[in-house]
Amino acid sequence: MDASPRLTLLLGSAPDVMRCAAWPKHAFASIVAINNAWRVRPDWDILVHAGDFPSERMPQPGPAQQIFSAADYVPAQNTFGGFVYAGATMSLTAAYWSIHSQRPDVLAFLGCDMIYDRLGDTHFYGTGRADPLRADVTLQSLEAKSARLLIHALRRGTLCVNLSDLPRSRLVFPKLSFEAVRELSPSLLAAVRSELRAGIDHEAVAAADAMEREFGYFYEDGMYWNRLDEIDAAKLARIDRLWLAAVERRVAPLQECDAAE
Repeated sequence: MDASPRLTLLLGSAPDVMRCAAWPKHAFASIVAINNAWRVRPDWDILVHAGDFPSERMPQPGPAQQIFSAADYVPAQNTFGGFVYAGATMSLTAAYWSIHSQRPDVLAFLGCDMIYDRLGDTHFYGTGRADPLRADVTLQSLEAKSARLLIHALRRGTLCVNLSDLPRSRLVFPKLSFEAVRELSPSLLAAVRSELRAGIDHEAVAAADAMEREFGYFYEDGMYWNRLDEIDAAKLARIDRLWLAAVERRVAPLQECDAAE
């Protein structure tokens, strides 16, 4: 019998991330927390944090827990074209790192919708900084950046899904329930990936890839903010439009998968 797909859970800090607190650990090959999300559940496996994450908020890791920061995720991000094209916010950065280092069959996002217009707390721990909404040339369209991530993940055999049950998200991934993701068999997972690939405009993808190579906004140290005078926001917006066009005609986001064979 085929082994179950390897599932990595990626946790952000939106309030609904707390839904996962009771999910069984054995359902996941690994749990990756971003910044403060290590506080959501004590059995996290990996913490990926920003370079400016305050030291006083760092956990004391257990024997099997690992912590990674810029020295680890910058090289990983570079294998996908670098921060300028991938989008410099930790939800995206941690996702590319997870795909590169964990190589999951499914990367499941929770608490990463990047929607901040609801009343009340912005983060599970109260009010926090809405980092993805800062004025940054790499973050003109979060939807486009998530479309790029979806496609790059599929190239490496990883399906990105969103476990959020919120009505809106900046992520363009298929939306699935935790129960549906747990029931994904290898054959059903292959079918979902094939359906997604069939709905992608591969001419738009090729054009976006070519434009990224042409503009050459790649900085090995990851410090693109030191070269802002070299980066044309209008050119990046053209690339964003191509990544969005690439997923416009794909199958509608899957709200549920029928796990029956």
